[in-house]
Amino acid sequence: MSLQVISIILGSLTIASALMVILSKHPVRSVIYLVVTFFFITSMYIMMNAQFLAIVNMIVYAGAIMVLFLFVLMLLNLNKEVEPVTNRGAQISALIAGGSLFLVLISALKETLILGQNYRTQDSSIGLVKELGNLLFSKYIVAFEITSILFIAAMVGAILLAKREKQIIE
Repeated sequence: MSLQVISIILGSLTIASALMVILSKHPVRSVIYLVVTFFFITSMYIMMNAQFLAIVNMIVYAGAIMVLFLFVLMLLNLNKEVEPVTNRGAQISALIAGGSLFLVLISALKETLILGQNYRTQDSSIGLVKELGNLLFSKYIVAFEITSILFIAAMVGAILLAKREKQIIE
């Protein structure tokens, strides 16, 4: 089977599972379909030789965030009795907003060219973690260090806010 056929199959399975996320009535099933969607996206990353993105997608999205979603859904204990009833106006406005977004996307993508990519002539080192590390620690070292300082500042701020709230409660 050629890579183009596999890409088309994976793309259609990704779209189908993403549609099942939206169309599923049960919230836990929606989360499971979302995990399946992330698996298909990860397999597409692997086909594009982007192993780092594939690993990050699996660990962060399909692993951590989906487990968090499942815990929140289980804690909320959603029932039909508790579910808020939406009126017809909200449904119509949501349909209009979604349709207009679809039209904007179609008009934006109308002028793009879809070019076939020759996978055989592609450099095999593109997308590997080694190449990403070399690029991060050579060309983008300043941006990388500034980002790490921002993360440390955010962690310190979150700890201080949590400590302050704990003191107020006591």
